[in-house]
Amino acid sequence: MRRLKGSSSVKLLLIAFLTVTVILPLIRMLVYMTGVDISAIIDSVQFRQSVKNSLLAAGTGTIISIITAYIFAICIVRTNMRFRDVFGIFAALPMLIPSISHGMGLILLLGSNGILTRLLGLKQSIYGFKGIVLGSISYAFPVAFLMFSDILKYEDGSPYEAAAVLGIPKISQFFSITIPYLRKPLISVVFAVFTLIFTDYGVPLMIGGRFTTLPVLMYQEVIGLLNFNRGSVIGSFLLIPAIIAFLFDILNKDKGNQNFIIQEKFRKENAFRDGIAAAYSVVVCLIIALPFVIFIILTFVNKYPVDLSFSLANIAKTLNMNAGRYLMNSLIIALGVSMLGTVLSYIIAYFTARIPGKTSKTLHLISITSLAIPGLVLGLSYVLFFKGSFLYGTFSILIMVNIIHFLASPYLMAYNSLGKLNGNLEDVGLTLGISRFFIIKDCLIPQTKLTILEMFSYFFVNSMMTISAVSFLNTVKNRPVSLMITQFEAQLFLEGAAFVSLLILACNFAVKCLVYVLRKKLDG
Repeated sequence: MRRLKGSSSVKLLLIAFLTVTVILPLIRMLVYMTGVDISAIIDSVQFRQSVKNSLLAAGTGTIISIITAYIFAICIVRTNMRFRDVFGIFAALPMLIPSISHGMGLILLLGSNGILTRLLGLKQSIYGFKGIVLGSISYAFPVAFLMFSDILKYEDGSPYEAAAVLGIPKISQFFSITIPYLRKPLISVVFAVFTLIFTDYGVPLMIGGRFTTLPVLMYQEVIGLLNFNRGSVIGSFLLIPAIIAFLFDILNKDKGNQNFIIQEKFRKENAFRDGIAAAYSVVVCLIIALPFVIFIILTFVNKYPVDLSFSLANIAKTLNMNAGRYLMNSLIIALGVSMLGTVLSYIIAYFTARIPGKTSKTLHLISITSLAIPGLVLGLSYVLFFKGSFLYGTFSILIMVNIIHFLASPYLMAYNSLGKLNGNLEDVGLTLGISRFFIIKDCLIPQTKLTILEMFSYFFVNSMMTISAVSFLNTVKNRPVSLMITQFEAQLFLEGAAFVSLLILACNFAVKCLVYVLRKKLDG
């Protein structure tokens, strides 16, 4: 009885914490809209055009990203081509740099003085709609690919074997087996990718030109004009697609029975198929590699495109502009977010997955609410709610906003892992007089150690490269290095922005490699 009361108290404390850090800031932002002529903002030409631009760019980018990512996932999961794992790892590299770096990469490749523009003599401008779509694809493609590859890995192959025995043609198998299996996961992927592109302001800010999207309009209102009222109204509209995706994901979970044993789909030897898959994968990976190659070239040339001679001057200049100090800020924030976020999300997942009850359902719902809040909106809500408090302007608020921004995914990782473990452990422990602490320490953590590593990695990587949630909250003293990319772009110091992108990539890649080595060691 005492244990149940203790668990309820902890759950109530967690609910209170998440209410203060998630719900109340959001309510404060919405309340800030009172007294504003919302209809005048909505009816303005600028707002309506921004909505149309956002929908058009996000819709186009989503369709192309989904198609290319699905084909790539098929190549990785369904063929016997060589180096499949290498291609899969390489495809995830764009997730290790900020979205704004993708826009900058396009400028360096296809801008007015871009390398490919000069090399191929291209005349068309990359700025505007085309640039946003291309940048969004490079940013969203890895997310769609990882989701599709995960879905395809867990597809049961036995229905395909039965269909082959019965002589059912491949095309009929696709429409009768594959499409029904993919229907719900595909909708989830579409919503996730669309929301990612719709709420991003990094790519449109860098390469959008006069093609203004809704997130850029909000950024301009808040940062440029300090107009928090209009920013709040625009922010509320940015919530709409994310909330729809969130509600769909909650209400349309696949309730069908899942086999305990999934038979992997058999991959027949087919040299022609594997050759086509390899060619497609190589082309995709070359396109992915181009921006990184350009960043390296720009970092080590004297002045692009005037003087392409080798030089370390750009690195020295960037470091003299406090890039080293801001990198330390980012590392402090990322490590703080990783450690505290992993502990917090694991504790929440333990109570929601292992100790059922009404408070557990409430805690679970609040914990995944951050999925429906874009980083730009969360950052603005924190400004309005915490301004004037002892947290404002400190590292603590940057760590806290990043924890809340990225909480949902690591929490769901832990929630799913803990939910699969034997549900009688606590009852056995109660009978033998073993406390929950020792059950967690000696039983649950050892069995979920790989999940914990992935949670840590997820928090670290995203905290290193985010520019949205921290844009409105940083000061000169605690500024993350990722925000220097926007600063250097405004100063036309693209060489410095390229170097900063490489710094972020190097830190994130190092952590990913460390996690990979630890996984191998723990798994062995």
